[in-house]
Amino acid sequence: MGMGHQSRRDFVRTAAGGAAGLVGVGWSGVAAAIVGGEADLIVHNAKVYTVDDALPTAQAFAVRDGRFIAVGANDAVKALAGTATKVIDAKGMTVTPGFIDCHNHASGNILLYDVLVGNPFEVESFTIDSIIAKLRARAAEQPGKSWIRGEFYDDTKIRDGRPLNIHDLDKVSTTRPVSVRHRGGHTMIFNSKAFELAGVTKATPDVAGGTYDKFPDGELNGRVTDRAMGAFAKVGENVTYSPAEQARRDREGAAYISKMFVKYGLTGVCHEMGNLRALQDIRADGRLLHRVSYEAGPDVIDAMIASGEASGFGDEWIRLGATSEHTADGSLSERTMALSIPYPGSTSGYRGNVTETQEDLNAWTERMHRAGIQPNCHANGDVAIDHVLTAYERAAKLLPSRYTRWKITHCSLVNGGLLRRMKALGVTPALFSTYPFYNAEKFHFYGADLMTRMIPFRSMLDMGIPACAGSDFQPGPFSPLMGIQAMVTRTGWNGETWGANQRISVAEAIRVNTYNGAYDTHEEAIKGSITPGKLADFVMLADDPHTIDPSKIKDIQIVRTVVGGKIAYEV
Repeated sequence: MGMGHQSRRDFVRTAAGGAAGLVGVGWSGVAAAIVGGEADLIVHNAKVYTVDDALPTAQAFAVRDGRFIAVGANDAVKALAGTATKVIDAKGMTVTPGFIDCHNHASGNILLYDVLVGNPFEVESFTIDSIIAKLRARAAEQPGKSWIRGEFYDDTKIRDGRPLNIHDLDKVSTTRPVSVRHRGGHTMIFNSKAFELAGVTKATPDVAGGTYDKFPDGELNGRVTDRAMGAFAKVGENVTYSPAEQARRDREGAAYISKMFVKYGLTGVCHEMGNLRALQDIRADGRLLHRVSYEAGPDVIDAMIASGEASGFGDEWIRLGATSEHTADGSLSERTMALSIPYPGSTSGYRGNVTETQEDLNAWTERMHRAGIQPNCHANGDVAIDHVLTAYERAAKLLPSRYTRWKITHCSLVNGGLLRRMKALGVTPALFSTYPFYNAEKFHFYGADLMTRMIPFRSMLDMGIPACAGSDFQPGPFSPLMGIQAMVTRTGWNGETWGANQRISVAEAIRVNTYNGAYDTHEEAIKGSITPGKLADFVMLADDPHTIDPSKIKDIQIVRTVVGGKIAYEV
């Protein structure tokens, strides 16, 4: 994935330049900073929510050389205009800092090239017949014996009233392996040929951290969870491409999803792995529109450790961030996360999947911490969160002089004891943002009691834990406005409200999606608020989330997304 074959010189050259140091700039500093030059851009007549406690609201701001140089009243800021200044009259529109997504599997390749059996961006239901038809069409386009794969399946958004199963996929092909991945990423549905190639039968025992699910009569139903999916990873034929073609696809995928991010108001995204070289290439040709905190996978981590690179290397466009999520348990949306009690309504006593032993988790965390790489673990259930905190606490004691922000991705089901440990350790949790809206129909699997402690923004903010927003795209849509609506209302697309006690205010939700995101990546000194001296990343909204009907926040139009003072998207 690029970095494993790159030197420090390659990275710096293709990423272009180093990050400039930043010192907080007050109003007197701004006046000094503008001597000898005019503003490049001024926005005035706006409702500016700065997410800066020193000046929470303003009417206008000025930008020069990609940074805010003044924020305040209309007349004072407009005085900084020169003959070449671009001036935007916002006409009362709302402006916030650019939104930041702290957990995103940012693969545009899937969106461009794969079979999408569900809607990646919005709530939409489908039929099993439509899934079969799409997969049959791909089989016809792609003859031979290779895998036929579908993406973005969602089991609770099927109009047939039942989930997809092995028999449905056998209608696609009985001679080629077929799979459909749940958008949550922790379960897949396979056809009979795939099970045959994997050597899995109804008599095959489940593996540690994964299951081969069955119909009531004991026959395989096609669903495979978590670590059990590994049995299928190396069987069958895959379509392959030349290195040049694969590199081209990766570049086009990266450029495509960058366009989608800024369309939805995202100016910064934590990329869960992916082709780092492709990101550098599209940056070089001007197609990288958002800022990237690159969360490295095992191969890149090994290269970082071998070359002595730590989290933070790079610049304000592409930098090495935390690790990719090191998975400790299963999925919230697919009901495989590790709980301390049986799943409500379960007759088997099923408590979800723990996917990593405590010993392995301890060793991995210690290795990351000693290398100066910010650890990041996927933990949904309370059992897995406890395991991750145990590993983090151990590493902190072994090397107490090394500061880090211990990241937990999802961190979904908590209790008072876990919250106190997180606060003491300085954990930065990246909670699901859009799930309370997008996945509300799944919450009855957990019940009202557990949902009072699920996706706990209110509990965390009240304790001073800097929770940030992580859409987990592809599992969840990445629209920040959908996420803000979900945090404010806790009401789903279907009208159901779950965990109303975890609601937060609009102002808090905007902070979660901006400043707290910058804090998660150690970049709060340069972004996350509209503050003189910081990077000029902001969004202009057609309506004000503070005053509009909260159930309509997700539908507010993004009028402009601006990154570094340059318009990256506008209607």
